[in-house]
Amino acid sequence: MDHPENDSEYKGLQVNEGVLPLPSVNPYATFRRKKRLLSAEEYVAGIRGGDISILGQAVTLVESSLPSDQVIAQKVIEACLPFSGNSIRAGITGVPGAGKSTFIEALGTHLCKQGSKLAVLAIDPSSERSKGSILGDKTRMNELSTAANAFIRPSPSAGSLGGVARKTRETIVLCEAAGFNTILVETVGVGQSETAAHSMVDFFLLLQVTGTGDELQGIKRGIMEMADGIAINKCDGNNIERARAARVSFKNALALFPPTESGWKPYVETCSSVEYTGIDDVWKMITDYIAFTQKNGYFDYKRSQQAKYWMYETIHQSLLDSFYHNEEIERLIPQYEQRILNNEISSFIAAHELLEKFKDLKI
Repeated sequence: MDHPENDSEYKGLQVNEGVLPLPSVNPYATFRRKKRLLSAEEYVAGIRGGDISILGQAVTLVESSLPSDQVIAQKVIEACLPFSGNSIRAGITGVPGAGKSTFIEALGTHLCKQGSKLAVLAIDPSSERSKGSILGDKTRMNELSTAANAFIRPSPSAGSLGGVARKTRETIVLCEAAGFNTILVETVGVGQSETAAHSMVDFFLLLQVTGTGDELQGIKRGIMEMADGIAINKCDGNNIERARAARVSFKNALALFPPTESGWKPYVETCSSVEYTGIDDVWKMITDYIAFTQKNGYFDYKRSQQAKYWMYETIHQSLLDSFYHNEEIERLIPQYEQRILNNEISSFIAAHELLEKFKDLKI
C-alpha cells in the first residue's frame, strides 16, 4: 500500500510496510488424532498379549458409566474370565498415616525383583462435595511405577461402597487375563471399604503403625477379625522397640478372638517400608496363608463365596441404577423432595410411593 507520507515533498518522513497478520492457527502445532475405538475382540487380544496401554483403556471402559461403554466392557470381561483366577489377590488396609502407599511400593519392588508380574489397584477417596479425586498414589510409588512388570492403576472411589471402586473386581479379572500373577488392592482405610476389599481378595493385611497412643484402641474389632495378618510398619530408628512391643500386644489380642473360618492363625510381623526390612517376612506370611488354605480347601471355597456375593452386589447396583436413571422417577423425585420439606409427607411414605410408581412403570 502506497503512503502519501513517502512522497518526496515530505522530507525526513518514511512509513514502512506493515507486518502481515499472523495465521489464526499455529502452523507449528501438532494435532493428536482421535484414537480409534477398539472392538471387544481387539481389547481381549491386546490384554492377552500383555499390552499395558490396551489394558489401561479396557479398565477405563469398565469404569465408564456410559451404557455403550458398558456393553463392550461386559463382552471383554466375559471373554477374559476363562483366563483369570491364577493370581494371589491381597487386600491392604490400615489407619491413616500407616504408610500404605510406601509399604505397597516396598513390597511391590521386592516382588518385581523376584520376577513377579504385579498389578496395584489403588483406590483414591473421592470428595463427597466435588466428587473429585487426587489420584496421587502412582506419584508416591516412584520406583515401582517405572518397573517393567508392574501395572499401577489409581481409581476414584466415586463414593461407591465406602471407598472401594465398584469395578475393582472386574479390573482384577482383566489384570489376571493380562498375565499378572499378583494383585494388590489398597483401600482408603475408612468406613465399609475394608468389607468390600475383603470380599474380593484371598489375603487381607492390616497395616498398623506405632507411636499414636494406644494402638489397639484405634482399631475396630471387626477389622481385626477380618485380618489374615498384621504388619506393623515404620519399625525403624527410634521406633523399633515400640514396634516390637506393639507386636506382642497384637498377638495377645488376636489370641482372644475365636478361631477363624479358615483355621488359620493370623501372623503379626514388623517391617520398615523405608529401610526395606521385614518386607520378605510379610510376603512369606501371605504365601504361607495361601498354601495353608489351598491345602485344606478353604481357598477355593472362599473364592466361590465371593463370586456369589458379587452376584448379589451387581443385582443391587443394577436395581439402584435402573431406579435413579428412570426418566419418570427423575421427574418425580424433586416433587417429593419439596413435599417432604413442606411437611406434607413423611420420608418413609415418599420412598414407598416412589418405589410403587417404579414397580408400576416396570410392569
